[in-house]
Amino acid sequence: MKVLTSAQMRELDRRAIEGGIPGSVLMENAGRRVVEVLEREFAPLERQRVLIFCGKGNNGGDGKVVAQLLRDRGVRVDVILAEEPHAFWTPTPEMQEATIVVDALLGTGFRKPVEGTYRELIRSINEDFPRAKVVAVDIPSALEVNADITVTFGAPKLELVTGEGVEKAGRLIVVDIGLPVDLVPSELELSEAHDFAGLFKPRKRDAHKGDFGHVLVIGGAPGKTGAAAMAGLAALRSGAGLVTVACADPSRLAPELMSETLETFTLERKTVLAIGPGLGSAKDLVARLMKDARVPMVIDADGLNSIAGTDFRGRGVQTILTPHPGEMARLNGEKTGKKVTDRLAAAQSFAQERNVCLVLKGHRTLIAFPDGRVWINPTGTPAMAKGGSGDILTGMIAGLIAQFPSDICTAVRAAVWLHGRAGEIGAAELTEQCLIATDLLRYLPEAIRECT
Repeated sequence: MKVLTSAQMRELDRRAIEGGIPGSVLMENAGRRVVEVLEREFAPLERQRVLIFCGKGNNGGDGKVVAQLLRDRGVRVDVILAEEPHAFWTPTPEMQEATIVVDALLGTGFRKPVEGTYRELIRSINEDFPRAKVVAVDIPSALEVNADITVTFGAPKLELVTGEGVEKAGRLIVVDIGLPVDLVPSELELSEAHDFAGLFKPRKRDAHKGDFGHVLVIGGAPGKTGAAAMAGLAALRSGAGLVTVACADPSRLAPELMSETLETFTLERKTVLAIGPGLGSAKDLVARLMKDARVPMVIDADGLNSIAGTDFRGRGVQTILTPHPGEMARLNGEKTGKKVTDRLAAAQSFAQERNVCLVLKGHRTLIAFPDGRVWINPTGTPAMAKGGSGDILTGMIAGLIAQFPSDICTAVRAAVWLHGRAGEIGAAELTEQCLIATDLLRYLPEAIRECT
């Protein structure tokens, strides 16, 4: 799904109006879509008490349409207008009984700082209605309202799918109000479950293991073989036909995995490489693999540290790097721990300059491709902040690429989405504290079913 910046959204509005769609029609459509969401989420609406905060601009106009449509349905509605002075605003006791608060104060055109009446009304939405669910129209006002649901128009806004806006927006619902979204180019996309349905169609009845690729995991130095073992198991569980792990101690491996040594492994007949989990310092080895290998390679952990500070260039989407923020800093030659102020720009420029597919891990993992496109991944949970989660992702990416070498972009995105979604499902059952890395493979099948 395309993601738009605020500037792109304003351009889209302008093009829609110039193309013959009156602003009043867009406003009416917006109000109707919001009411449809309210009817679906809070039925029966006639039993609800609704309080709508309306600003002076188009966002407030949307709110006024919502109010009229609800009144036409017999719903109890109160409207608070920001154009009226509210320096000492206090809701009445009846208003404080609201079960739904609609935030239609400020849309994408707001400018900080927010002061005066708007500041007071935003505070009130957040604090004065303990029984109410908060529904934001298009965007939580000033990205300061704590919404339970945000109904946004045409396409997700960048602020709603990255950074602090993710938490402010609550559950994001995108609705169509007639905006010609395809007219505005964007290099940003949001991954969705249905994007990956084609990867999980039933296999042919006469398929054999050779049809689904052979992954070679290179890692697992002495004392770190668990990392390579997890990556290998994840590749196999993700559907690869064959997986070999080159490591120091094969006794840690699942019986379904084949093994070689780190000193004598061969690239012969391998179709994907996963380099780095538990590898240790191996700059010469990684440099040689990047030079000699002619198959897709996923580089993580110690593999990334081995190329940090070099002038390496990848082979386009066939070179996949999966750094966490600290590893990203080292790749950029910066001090570990330095905060990246613009993750999106950093990922996009690095992928283009180094000709790689970059999976920049973290809250809302970014997948940047060398052609400038960036996909934002919406799945994941703090429960995955555990040792080994990255090794599982490395194996999953390699396993899916092994099966779909002609569509690496989709395979990488699918692995990232599934990894995060499995974590969400697992955390819901096991709690955020108890989930461990290998649990992600336990919940992977359920995540895959959501894609089909």
